[in-house]
Amino acid sequence: MDSTDAQRTGVGDAGRMNVTRTIANDIGRAIVTQCYTPESGFPFEAQLCERYGASRSVVREAVKMLTAKGLLRARQRAGTTVQPEEHWNLLDPDVLRWLLERDFSIDLLIDFTEMRMAIEPRAAGLAAETATGPQRALILRAVDRMFAAENGSDDPLEADIAFHRAVIAASNNRFMRQFTELSEATLRFSIRRTNAYAGVSRASAVDHQRVAKAVVGGDSAAASGLMRDLIEGALQLLLKAGGDPKRASF
Repeated sequence: MDSTDAQRTGVGDAGRMNVTRTIANDIGRAIVTQCYTPESGFPFEAQLCERYGASRSVVREAVKMLTAKGLLRARQRAGTTVQPEEHWNLLDPDVLRWLLERDFSIDLLIDFTEMRMAIEPRAAGLAAETATGPQRALILRAVDRMFAAENGSDDPLEADIAFHRAVIAASNNRFMRQFTELSEATLRFSIRRTNAYAGVSRASAVDHQRVAKAVVGGDSAAASGLMRDLIEGALQLLLKAGGDPKRASF
């Protein structure tokens, strides 16, 4: 949708971006669920324009988004082709979300939980050393929400995710903070699974409170160790459920 399109339809930049993202989301999910494959091919631009009722510029922007995620490759004369899975950017939150929506894969959750083991304990330790007052307050508020969830007055999943996001953000490490969106995308699937495997309806607010107290108290070693214990417990549940007890954990 160029400027002439926008003037004609009354859709501004924000509306155009929403349309672009909607198309990219739909096509991305179609690729990940194998509606489009390297073997079956990818629709021509004109076909996509007709299917979504969108201009060429909007469709091209959506294709660019998916190309940046490694799902598509656009070449002159060869056109746009679907890339095999090994080229996909699994660290992109959208790609990971589409993968988890495609078919439940416990191996994917195990892989991601092992990556959490490498990041979140260190993030908790750094948070104990560097968190600002407002950042500590967000961590404590997330714990309060988890206790509220036990009384049915908050959403247990959202409260749990808010806690992990707050701790990672409080690490004040610019690379670790990039992990928050990816972590949230996966936690929406893994928390429900690990809670079910543990036979509980929600994560322990008390266990998360211990981490929070260590962070707020400036005890880096305790914060790191307690966060490691939290994630290790989830990892062991996934390993057991996946029937792979020999797989090494951290």
